[in-house]
Amino acid sequence: MSRYKLTLEYDGGPFVGWQRQANGLGVQQAVEEAVQAFCGQAARVHCAGRTDAGVHALGQVAHVDLDGDPPADTVRDAINFHLRPNPVAVLKVEPVAPGFDARTSAIRRRYRYRIVNRRAPLALDAGRAWQVQRPLDAAAMHDAARALVGRHDFTSFRASECQAKSPLKTLDRLAVERDGEEIRIAAEARSFLHHQVRNFVGTLERVGAGRWSRADVERALAARDRAAAGPTAPACGLYFVAVDYPP
Repeated sequence: MSRYKLTLEYDGGPFVGWQRQANGLGVQQAVEEAVQAFCGQAARVHCAGRTDAGVHALGQVAHVDLDGDPPADTVRDAINFHLRPNPVAVLKVEPVAPGFDARTSAIRRRYRYRIVNRRAPLALDAGRAWQVQRPLDAAAMHDAARALVGRHDFTSFRASECQAKSPLKTLDRLAVERDGEEIRIAAEARSFLHHQVRNFVGTLERVGAGRWSRADVERALAARDRAAAGPTAPACGLYFVAVDYPP
């Protein structure tokens, strides 16, 4: 039995999320079925961070145990062959030690959220970014985002169905930058609460629109009440970018 680390990208639009579910096709199911078609093995694929329906990935990481010792490139190419036509690609396959776990071995997860700030409708980015038509002040959003960095009780930014044992998390980075019509929000932490990044974005959009100030964001954080923060931003703008592991 050999363990492999998979790095994947996918368009989350057609899927019900990462996790295998009864109400539609999950990314996990698509990959597991491709593995079985390749080697005849009903293997379980474990990921670094489960994504919701509509959320995309540029560098999701997973691991899988396979019988024998097939070459990594063969595993990559065979899974990709059987994934078609699903919008999922295995970018890289690496043999890893039996103790490697895509989820528990991770020391940092990186997300990016994309807002396209313009009046004209989206032709190329429809389903891959949140379009906000009213002008947004990215500098004000970045300043307010700094108030959320650090270790806090993030109850105000936690989905009601979140299964985490504690709302206490350490946010290593939350940064906002503008590039032309696009505003990008980068978030980094060891782990996140359910909907935490999307709830950050929905709150920061209020700041960018001039409806809230940094002080309002600080008050929302201190309230420890989901109703005190902004709305949940659409899933289509969120990307799971990468996972960091110890050397």
